[in-house]
Amino acid sequence: MTCRENGIGGAGRTLSTVVGMEMIRNFVGGAFADRDAAFGDVDPATGRTHAVVQVADEPLVDQAVAAARASGWGRVPVRERAAVLRRAADGIEARFEEFVAAEVADTGKPVRLARDLDVARAVHNFRTFADVVSAAGQESFLTDLADGRQALNYAVRKPLGVVAVIVPWNLPLLLLTWKVSAALACGNSVVVKPSEFTPGTATLLAEVLRDAGLPAGAYNVVHGHGDVGEFLVGHPGIDGVTFTGSTTTGTRVMRTVAPRVRPVSFELGGKNAAVVFDDVDLDEALTGLSRAIFTNTGQVCLCTERVYVQRSIFADVADGLVEHARALRLGDPNDEATTTGPLISQQHRRKVLDHLALAEESGAKAITGGGIPDMGEGLGEGSWIEPTLWTGLTNADRVVREEVFGPVAALIPFDTEDEAIALANDTDYGLAASVWTNDLRRGHRVAQAMDVGMSWVNTWFLRDLRSPFGGMGMSGIGREDGESSLHFYTEPTNVCVQL
Repeated sequence: MTCRENGIGGAGRTLSTVVGMEMIRNFVGGAFADRDAAFGDVDPATGRTHAVVQVADEPLVDQAVAAARASGWGRVPVRERAAVLRRAADGIEARFEEFVAAEVADTGKPVRLARDLDVARAVHNFRTFADVVSAAGQESFLTDLADGRQALNYAVRKPLGVVAVIVPWNLPLLLLTWKVSAALACGNSVVVKPSEFTPGTATLLAEVLRDAGLPAGAYNVVHGHGDVGEFLVGHPGIDGVTFTGSTTTGTRVMRTVAPRVRPVSFELGGKNAAVVFDDVDLDEALTGLSRAIFTNTGQVCLCTERVYVQRSIFADVADGLVEHARALRLGDPNDEATTTGPLISQQHRRKVLDHLALAEESGAKAITGGGIPDMGEGLGEGSWIEPTLWTGLTNADRVVREEVFGPVAALIPFDTEDEAIALANDTDYGLAASVWTNDLRRGHRVAQAMDVGMSWVNTWFLRDLRSPFGGMGMSGIGREDGESSLHFYTEPTNVCVQL
């Protein structure tokens, strides 16, 4: 495969032109690595291939793990690690629009969303974990023994070593930098496997981290499909795995890692509920629920797919959400006026369409949406779908129990607080929930009763990166963010000194 540099980036450029298209390469040991096998990177808004991605093989994964083990990053003092992370944040800011363009091309999400959420959070992730690791202390206990002696116990936290980072396609840069910044802050080296649908920003980040002074081998990227991910998580040189993605894939990763008893952190699927009481500020709730259902075309693990509404206001909430849904603007992702992009792929659209058909078979009424929109010339081959709201479903229906991961929600009435809690908790998942009420006591009470990792009151997707993040049940294992990340990405050694 012959390549001609296209002038993007500096030394060791990530992108080359192959038959007029950009090439996205693997990054191992501080340098970009070429491989002959490749696949097309498709723009989901147009259905057209916009780049070529080189595929890693098992020997390259071996090289990446070996480079990570040899990087020496874990011996770098915390102060210097934090400085590299802060320079990385500055580097993303300096190339902000490049990251935005790469994210839009890979995901089809509106440019405003990529700017305001994905790339902005990437900068924030690096700065936050530079601050968290700089301020971290250590546990210590002065013990008085029965015989009059004293002992000092204190814990020293050491990096795990080499961490496999597996990230999905829905928020590729946001989730990548959230995991990588914490892992690097704790002194780990990482080998990243991005989704095959969204390889661009992980490779661009390699340039930024290299230029920020991260040692060669501390950050590696291997591209490909599921087999590359299996090579990585099954590698004997991996000391921990952090994964965000589907519950089905998560169980496969767990089986692969189990024989070597490596720590895992999994944030998996969700079937998140919102509970709306009749004392709510209706306008505020409708705005928040619309965001919770339709943000990123419903392709966020925290999105709401079940909305339980107190019966006395059910019609008002249904009518209001229909109005919000119909106000969404589907269109060219690079148009500042666009609010809603496509699904990630034709394959994923088929899955969502299957659930639309399943809802109809279950007797659902689509009060808005329910099909494929006519996007016209230029976008007609993209993976578009209409924002959809259903009534007429119950918790017994499959479409209310299975994660759809699209811009859909079932609206279901309830009468009492106890009934609402029971309905919301009637699921195998346990990632997030939101409670909408003007009764402060009720808000606290119901939010705490939700069997989830995160429970919001009168808001959605409001995050403080110092607070624990993760799910229960089929939604995952473990917590990250703040001290929770420090605990996952390190192992403590307790030192006991008799005084």
